Amino acid sequence: MKNFKRNGSILILLVLLLSACSSGAINTSTSKEKTKGKTNDNSPIKIGALLPSTGVYASLGENLLNGMNLYFEEKNFEIAGKKIEIIHEDTEADPQVALRKLRKLTDQDQIDILTGPVSTAVAYAIRDEVDSKKLPFLDSHAGGNDLTRAKRSNYIYRSSFSSWQIGHSMGEWAYKNVGKKIYVTAADYAFGHEVAEAFKEAYTKAGGQIAGEVYPPLGNNDYSSYLGKMNQKGIDGIYAFYAGSDAVRFVQQYDQYGLKGKIPLIGSGWLTAEDTRPQQGTSPDGIKASIFWDYSIDTPENKAFVQAYEKKYNKRPSIESAEGYDAAMILAEAIKKLDGDVSDPDKLVETISEIKINSPRGPIKFDKETHNVIQNLYIVETGIVNGKTENKVIDTIPQVVDPGK
Repeated sequence: MKNFKRNGSILILLVLLLSACSSGAINTSTSKEKTKGKTNDNSPIKIGALLPSTGVYASLGENLLNGMNLYFEEKNFEIAGKKIEIIHEDTEADPQVALRKLRKLTDQDQIDILTGPVSTAVAYAIRDEVDSKKLPFLDSHAGGNDLTRAKRSNYIYRSSFSSWQIGHSMGEWAYKNVGKKIYVTAADYAFGHEVAEAFKEAYTKAGGQIAGEVYPPLGNNDYSSYLGKMNQKGIDGIYAFYAGSDAVRFVQQYDQYGLKGKIPLIGSGWLTAEDTRPQQGTSPDGIKASIFWDYSIDTPENKAFVQAYEKKYNKRPSIESAEGYDAAMILAEAIKKLDGDVSDPDKLVETISEIKINSPRGPIKFDKETHNVIQNLYIVETGIVNGKTENKVIDTIPQVVDPGK
């Protein structure tokens, strides 16, 4: 009987101890959730910006950050009564560096939302960490198809573009407006191949014939041997995907080789982008390209954005500047709908999925299945205005939806 009483007392004591431990664990967890959510105090909403500020993509990262800062500055860095803090980390366009910087943003800075990056390789590298930590991530530039296909996550939405949207949008248009036989060229890396494949898919489906294709290495200096292959009788055009310094050199050498005026050149908007054309002289004259934003879009939203950007930074905005501005606008709208409470990541991403805005690029919204942006693609033509090259929108392909596979 004494043993029974003693054992019973021990059992009661254990139950009480376990209960106390359980209660303590629950309180600790709740405390952590409150700290992360920042809904019960005046702590700012922290937005992590994983963007390169060194290396080959540094200018793209700078322009994205400029666009974000411009939007939030217009709102005095306050949305729904909550201060907005942007914490920038340099990815160096290196996947391993980016992963380390992401952990710093989540573990040390305790960010609520992630934006960026520029590089698709970086986006793929951080995907699993973002997903496992249930960190809302708005991809503001990286265009690799798989991020909203095979690698899609409940916590990742993309406000920029997919490679497929860039290439596919020009395919059918080129068949109808350029000709029935086109040569394809792009820089030899994943993004270049994805864009080229999307163009070929749409162009051949419309009835077009691919005359040939060639993929020079990134950073190539001399395109003469490749242009020689493109200089064929009977072809109606050349489709090219190049960006940055590659676009500068390719377009200039296309002109110098004597193909300008002989074989029409078409491509993606990066071929004649706002921050690329000034280095190309008059060589881009006559090029037609597809892109989701251009300086020349004639809407009140774009005119206001361009005016504000030029006033603040004393230069024209780029494609990436518009991407950064739009990403900030989307996040601001989501924060407003949640009345500043971003403590629940599932509610936050669900709210992002429902956002529809009229941005500088036009109307945009999200595909709830793929999480990719649905947006207009514009056909722009480069011409000479007052001795300088300028783009002009000549056609619109409305609300382009990535198929998600």
